[in-house]
Amino acid sequence: MRNMRVAVVGGGPAGLTTALALAMQGASVRVFERAAVLGEGGAGLQISPNGARALRALDLSGGLDRIGLTSDAVVPTDGLTGRAVTRFDLTAQVPRYRFVARPDLVGLLAEACARAGVEITTGTAIDRPEKFDLTVGADGIGSGIRRRLNGGAAPAFSGQVAWRATVPAEAAPQAHIWMLPGRHVVSYPLPGGLVNLVAVQERAEWTAEGWRHADDPDNLRAAFVDACPALIGLLSKVETVHLWGLFLHPVAAVWHDADTVLVGDAAHPTLPFLAQGANLALEDAVVLVRCLSTKGLSAGLAAYQAERAPRVSRAIAAARSNAVNYHLRGMRRRVAHLGLAGIGKLAPGAFIDRLAWLYDYDPAER
Repeated sequence: MRNMRVAVVGGGPAGLTTALALAMQGASVRVFERAAVLGEGGAGLQISPNGARALRALDLSGGLDRIGLTSDAVVPTDGLTGRAVTRFDLTAQVPRYRFVARPDLVGLLAEACARAGVEITTGTAIDRPEKFDLTVGADGIGSGIRRRLNGGAAPAFSGQVAWRATVPAEAAPQAHIWMLPGRHVVSYPLPGGLVNLVAVQERAEWTAEGWRHADDPDNLRAAFVDACPALIGLLSKVETVHLWGLFLHPVAAVWHDADTVLVGDAAHPTLPFLAQGANLALEDAVVLVRCLSTKGLSAGLAAYQAERAPRVSRAIAAARSNAVNYHLRGMRRRVAHLGLAGIGKLAPGAFIDRLAWLYDYDPAER
């Protein structure tokens, strides 16, 4: 790939990781980001071991240690009573599971890109760069490059909306899943004394897709008015919140043509119920460059899609299943909580074992 000229459209984690991976293999890379500033918007991300291995392949393990908080556990919690249903230990994971602020991850990647000679242009909206050997579509869930390769089929509303916010609070290094009938909240700490909140509610109507739609914090609080005191206390701290509709997108049927390829949400948007959107994007970058390095451009692009499509499809299906499990009502809810508690007591490693296919993956190996 030495001297290959590459344009990366999109300066989020997917685009910057791909740019870095390509530059480290000798490509001449330019990133085009439509926003005026890199890292604008977004809040928390969970970097699971598979995503951490992608960053390790790019010599960024030390940087991840610097910007991330190590997670000890996932704690499914009854959001009505505040009682922990069970606790799934994460301390044996290698690399460790971490919580990071999205702007910090973007900053880490941008600094590494600069060291590798990547040119980053902000405030520029472009989806068909010319005079490049390869264009990487890392332009997110509304990708124009995806539409060019696959057509413009409309996504289906999932019947759920989500609020995202951060609040000042001290919290144990754990991810809490506060489960209520028809709703749930995921909370976890971020560096700097913040807690990241993602709250999801089932509803018939929806807001426009995306995450930059300001909403009244009282609407969020009203949706969880019957929650336990601990959760109400967190929500009471919310001063600024954004609301977005959650839509179901199929995995792209076509990920590439002769000189264009998709990565991240542009290829495979996922619901935020498995914390894998960023991790899958990090994997994409490493796998794409591995395939190009070993097989060349044409065969490498085909190999990349063939390797990635089954894995991301499985992850997306698992995320959809979690959405159902978090929102159970009535007797099904009670039985499910009893089952989780039993698993936690009798087979505490079962949670991690069930996700071994996801967390044990190393994108640098084939």
